[in-house]
Amino acid sequence: MTKLYPPCEIVGRRVLPIFRSLIAKELIEKYNLTQVEAAEKLGTTQAAISQYIHSKRGYKAVSHFEELLSQIQAASSDIAEGIATGRMDSDEIVLRLCKLCASFQEEEKSRS
Repeated sequence: MTKLYPPCEIVGRRVLPIFRSLIAKELIEKYNLTQVEAAEKLGTTQAAISQYIHSKRGYKAVSHFEELLSQIQAASSDIAEGIATGRMDSDEIVLRLCKLCASFQEEEKSRS
């Protein structure tokens, strides 16, 4: 049986939760936002932010993406700073995520 999993679906299911987790942690730890403020900035709930902070959500799948982790961390740090300072809106954040996804795809092609 052939399985068809487009790269964007894999990123949406596996990488995006890691990405959100890292951004949430940085917003709270580095920029001193409350969980409620971080939730508002990320368009989620305070409960989800709590789960991200305590690694009950999102960061669990990180072992599957060890080779990409440094890129994910760098992008999430840049985005957290953009959110905290107000220089980045949701369209810019989505664009950055799409660029990250495209770079993963290019790396995968070069390995093949």
